[in-house]
Amino acid sequence: MGSSITGIFNILATPFTPEGDVDHVSLSRLVDFQIKLGVAGLTALGVLGEAAKLTVDERRAVMDAVFSANNGRVNVVIGTSHKDLDTCIELSKAAQNAGANGVMIAPPPMNNPTDDDIVALYCRIAEQIDIPIVVQDFPPVNNITMTPAMLAALAETVPNCRTIKLEDPPLMQKITAIRAATDRYDILGGLGGMFLLEELKRGAAGTMTGFAFNEVLLAVYHAFKAGNEARAERIFDHFLPLIRFENQPVINLPIRKLLLQLRGAIAHPGLRQPYAPIDQGTRDEVHWILKRVGIDDPTAVINFDSF
Repeated sequence: MGSSITGIFNILATPFTPEGDVDHVSLSRLVDFQIKLGVAGLTALGVLGEAAKLTVDERRAVMDAVFSANNGRVNVVIGTSHKDLDTCIELSKAAQNAGANGVMIAPPPMNNPTDDDIVALYCRIAEQIDIPIVVQDFPPVNNITMTPAMLAALAETVPNCRTIKLEDPPLMQKITAIRAATDRYDILGGLGGMFLLEELKRGAAGTMTGFAFNEVLLAVYHAFKAGNEARAERIFDHFLPLIRFENQPVINLPIRKLLLQLRGAIAHPGLRQPYAPIDQGTRDEVHWILKRVGIDDPTAVINFDSF
């Protein structure tokens, strides 16, 4: 297994029991489910994984469970972002010691930081670990915008920083701007895979997202990389209603967890507070959308031969 952080990485949801405890049995099942779909790697404890709602001990336990279930089969990135920098560093060290192929870190909320402040933050983290750092560019989590110039300076200063998880729209324009500033990054998309095809055309190296039907994103990616853009377009466009519906603002994670439960990947779709619940109408729409895109049995892996 190589150390590349490219291709289609699944960001793991964190399953909970009806009582609100981490469901380690479902977590192991989810790891196996995603690997069998063919993902290039897994990312645990991201925003999608509700990492901010877990205690540090719970985060360590989730990390250990993921490594145990993975058993060296695919690359694993661990989200170690934390509002306290020292805690972020300790979690990053723990991830490295456990065998992570990288850590994903967004800067904590800061008071009007300069570009130099953000570079210095990553420098401090990189002094403590040797594995790659996936720079998470997602302003909603910290209200920090990373400019292409700052990202280029970061790449020049911190050799660990060679991958960006880009979720700062307009996505494709920012990919082009980063590419114009530096050639040192692999850029991964996100946002539920909604713009995967356009991101690939702009030079993205894949995506890192929690879409419940990862075989769709994999089929698009492999067709595109094989030079068959027309097939990639057919697959992407066919399943776009599902991709769009699942990634609704505010309720994307409850929908995603419901779909994972319907697929048999987790036992219970619950989230930890705070979250916005979905109503019965949305639950009904999930089944309507699945029917519209031709998914009669969510537990079955989609066959793309007809595309």
